[in-house]
Amino acid sequence: MPGILLGDVFPNFEAETTIGKIKFHDFLGNSWGILFSHPRDFTPVCTTELACAAKISDEFKKRHVKMIALSIDSVADHLAWSKDVMAFNSESAGSPLPFPIIADDKRELSVQLGMLDPDELDKDGMPLTARCVFVIGPDKKMKLSILYPATTGRNFDELLRVIDSLQLTALKKVATPVDWKPGQKCMVIPSLSDAEAAELFPNGVTTKELPSGKKYLRYTQL
Repeated sequence: MPGILLGDVFPNFEAETTIGKIKFHDFLGNSWGILFSHPRDFTPVCTTELACAAKISDEFKKRHVKMIALSIDSVADHLAWSKDVMAFNSESAGSPLPFPIIADDKRELSVQLGMLDPDELDKDGMPLTARCVFVIGPDKKMKLSILYPATTGRNFDELLRVIDSLQLTALKKVATPVDWKPGQKCMVIPSLSDAEAAELFPNGVTTKELPSGKKYLRYTQL
């Protein structure tokens, strides 16, 4: 199945959306972007996901991340579904969805990006889109890809966490360890010598002693 790999330039596709026709790179501008696909409109798990995304959209905005969703129904269906989505969060009922939804009713974009789930079929026996997440950097290259089956809803707190990591490690010569959260210690990347690390990280570098004697677990506080 066609798809896109980490580091690839994300396709500059044209698509009809709930805010009109877009060209993807123009839509992103100089921002980061997140594209998340949904199997179908008016379905339970998808509705909870979009409602969560809408509720925390300001968190993506703070990180200069433009949000866009995709589903294999029409713009008209998307617009009607959006009202249900916003009503799920009772305090937002009647408000517009704060990001557009791509109409991929011919499944052309889903095929191009490798989004289809062969195990989840619609009433006509056609595969539905899986729950894909793509994070795209300001250079228009794919920085992160996560693929969930149609039966498993996503964790949007985790999506914010990985975006924080991606944005930090794009600027600093560090990596983020397991369960890292902003403000916690980071790991110095192995390609940096101790002398280079000392110069780059004025807060100091600590090294964990290991039975192997190798000095590869180096931490710093940014």
